[in-house]
Amino acid sequence: MAATYDFLVIGSGPGGYVAAIRAAQLGLKACVIEREHLGGICLNWGCIPTKALLRSSEVFHLMHRAAEFGLSADKIGYDLPAVVKRSRGVAKQMEGGVKHLLKKNKVDVVMGEAALAGKGTVSVKTDKGTEEISARHIVIATGARARELPGLEADGDLVWTYKHALNPPRMPKKLLVIGSGAIGIEFASFFNTLGAETTVVEVLDRVLPVEDAEISAFARKQFEKQGMKIMEKSMVKQLDRAKGKVTANIETGGKVEKMEFDTVISAVGIVGNVENLNLEKAGVKVDRTHVVTDEYCRTGVDGLYAIGDVAGAPWLAHKASHEGVMVAELAAGQHPHPVKPSAIAGCTYCHPQVASVGLTEARAKEQGYEVKVGKFPFIGNGKAVALGEPEGMIKTVFDAKTGELLGAHMVGAEVTELIQGYVVARTLETTEQELMETVFPHPTLSEMMHESVLAAYGRQIHM
Repeated sequence: MAATYDFLVIGSGPGGYVAAIRAAQLGLKACVIEREHLGGICLNWGCIPTKALLRSSEVFHLMHRAAEFGLSADKIGYDLPAVVKRSRGVAKQMEGGVKHLLKKNKVDVVMGEAALAGKGTVSVKTDKGTEEISARHIVIATGARARELPGLEADGDLVWTYKHALNPPRMPKKLLVIGSGAIGIEFASFFNTLGAETTVVEVLDRVLPVEDAEISAFARKQFEKQGMKIMEKSMVKQLDRAKGKVTANIETGGKVEKMEFDTVISAVGIVGNVENLNLEKAGVKVDRTHVVTDEYCRTGVDGLYAIGDVAGAPWLAHKASHEGVMVAELAAGQHPHPVKPSAIAGCTYCHPQVASVGLTEARAKEQGYEVKVGKFPFIGNGKAVALGEPEGMIKTVFDAKTGELLGAHMVGAEVTELIQGYVVARTLETTEQELMETVFPHPTLSEMMHESVLAAYGRQIHM
């Protein structure tokens, strides 16, 4: 006899496991089906282990700056296998945490590969055979994987995806990173800091292309100061592989240049994990590998939802988690607000960090807003100077007519932590007046957030 649940989730990433826990909290009998690792890609092969690697490179960078702080450090070096081991250990610890949370909330876990098998039914292949599970509400939270372009496919030796880069077989000496989104630029930052001669190729007109143009330009200058070679409006047309080397054919402005590397990381986007789920047979629409949903993550098929990366941009773990909470509350008969992509912050953990929420200045103008823009540099902030982190800026964009905060954009130390202040402000529909009247503690980096708002209205104090 098939097991029966109120709420069934396919995939245990930051969307899936959170959805199941919230459903259980609301009194629903919940189950998660996972084919590989609890916590999904984010926890095991994405957000968490990459931050562990980047922390190691950050400490390594600071050790080289010891003299600036009146300290001394001799024979500075690193052990790449030990760096990787720490990263994998952090991921394993977090996976154990997810397992504990699911057990604590009495969520059943089935390890296996799932597919839709009729209305309200899922077929699961486990190591014991195939079983059927039925549920009133089913959530597709299968995530995504690295996109591979023809001729640029990863082989794990010369050409890597993010998975290979997280457990590298060697330290690259001459590295090519294809793509300058968050994944590409974070790995470029990590390996460059450890000494790899790093080139980043971006097909669009600037690195970090989803960010505000001024932030992208500032970040590029910092990357180049660190020794990276940045090639914008460029495309890797072909990779010629030989023993121990790759020759990249890179086209810029109609001309093709051949450059030799020992390692290539391909970070050209992601594709949704929609295969072998019987989605089309179930009546689920799929557009360019992503499940089509409405603002409440409903697929149009009664009782069937899709959340997280498999449901499209923005491809962010925190977006997936909140969508998971939303669909669990819908299933429990509540009336949650839909998750608004414009209210979700994006964070990139390169050096310097980059963070943003809402509209860029250019996008706001495209949408017809008359804007007021404020900017404040890190060099004007006492805490930033004391930390030895004077390179950075904060930019805010307001609707000139209403004072609404349309967007906030940052580059510099710890901005991935600071951005949440503006996220809260947008959620509360805070105006410029309320932000200007808010008292920010001194000395903190957050004071720059205040000054940027003041600057938009000609009232900044410290610049």
